[in-house]
Amino acid sequence: MIYLTRERERKLENILYYRELKKMARDIRQVLAGLLTGSMLIMLCNMVKRDHFDPIYVENLSVQYDLIKVSKQSLVKLSDGTSGGIWRENLSLKPCWRKPLSTTNEEQAKGYIFLTLTDNPEDHVTQIAGAVVVAKYLGAILVLPEIKGTKTGHKRQFGDIYDTERFITSLDGTIKVVKDPPIEESKVNITNIKVPFMVTKDFIASKIQPKFKSKGNLMVSTDLSPSTMTKAKEIIKKDNVKMDPYACLAIFGSFELQPELNQLVNSMIGTLRSLSYNTNGQFVAVDLKVESLGNLCKGNVIKTKNCFDPKEIGEFLKKIGYQRHTTIYLTQSGWHSSLDDFRKIFPNTFTKDAIIPAYEKAKYHITKSSEFEKVIDFQICIQADVFVPTVSNLFYTNVVAKRIASGKTEVLDPTQKASSASSTAAVNYVSPYISKKSHWAYSCFC
Repeated sequence: MIYLTRERERKLENILYYRELKKMARDIRQVLAGLLTGSMLIMLCNMVKRDHFDPIYVENLSVQYDLIKVSKQSLVKLSDGTSGGIWRENLSLKPCWRKPLSTTNEEQAKGYIFLTLTDNPEDHVTQIAGAVVVAKYLGAILVLPEIKGTKTGHKRQFGDIYDTERFITSLDGTIKVVKDPPIEESKVNITNIKVPFMVTKDFIASKIQPKFKSKGNLMVSTDLSPSTMTKAKEIIKKDNVKMDPYACLAIFGSFELQPELNQLVNSMIGTLRSLSYNTNGQFVAVDLKVESLGNLCKGNVIKTKNCFDPKEIGEFLKKIGYQRHTTIYLTQSGWHSSLDDFRKIFPNTFTKDAIIPAYEKAKYHITKSSEFEKVIDFQICIQADVFVPTVSNLFYTNVVAKRIASGKTEVLDPTQKASSASSTAAVNYVSPYISKKSHWAYSCFC
């Protein structure tokens, strides 16, 4: 009996021993599983951060560039990157005007202000501002403008590009806006009148109001000639003239893209950000159109400080610190062989043709000289982290106006400090619109 009892005790001890070993093994497996799970989570986070889910390997785009079409929204959030060049935080500004600017309208006249916008979206900022100011001080009704197409005789509705309801609602309490005037009014002879940029209340009272009283309906157009715009800049600089508050409301508080077009632009910007994982989602927009640069440089045996070719623009960006992996958006339509040297410096260079989904391209008829192309370029240049103009024109001026409003003051002008061509400091090339606060937009904000 004693022998049997001891034998059972030994068996019991062995059973307990093996159970303990199994428990230890199970604990070790759990620890290892936890470590593996943690490692996988870290790898997954890094993949999301660096956007490894994007099927495009950017460095190899130079061969199949024109065949690549992407449409994915960005997985990368904008952060404070310092990967070369100049990347700053946005500086928020508050409007010096308030909406509504007046609680009561002036006595409403029985007249209408008509307006036709050009096919250039950069003109719309100035044209709408002038029409709103004229309508306000005349007490007139503004008819929703039409937009000229790129083809002769072709016109688009305001709502094809802009949010109609937003426009009408935002100006409620300031002026009345109608989509269509009464039929009898539209048949009345309309007097054409041209107004200067930054039209004033005094000018309206002396030059426009007499015609309005006698005619009743006016077709207003803004003088956008280079000489007039240059003169306006000189007046602003010399006399510190401020933008009319109603013009500020019109420019910065009244019109936005219609929802579907706005979604397309945001999708394209999201794609550019997803391709910019080496710069924390930040990218540079360069207003570079081969034809425009060619016309500017044509006939210049010795190039002036305002004349650059694509390669020189690329070398400029490299010189001030932007690295090879920086994502660049060019406003050029399609690809042009003269841009090959630029792409050798910055392989991650895109035009709209490479980042717009094929079905959207067909929907908006994105072809050369399309008004929708111009709208897309204008909006991407406004929202890019850095904007680089290559030509001094109204596109440059009004993109900067919108950027100032949103605090995006990173605007680098290659023509600055031309005498110090060897300078590598990006701060030396900040646009005088920003560095000297010489832009009229600053008068609208505090």
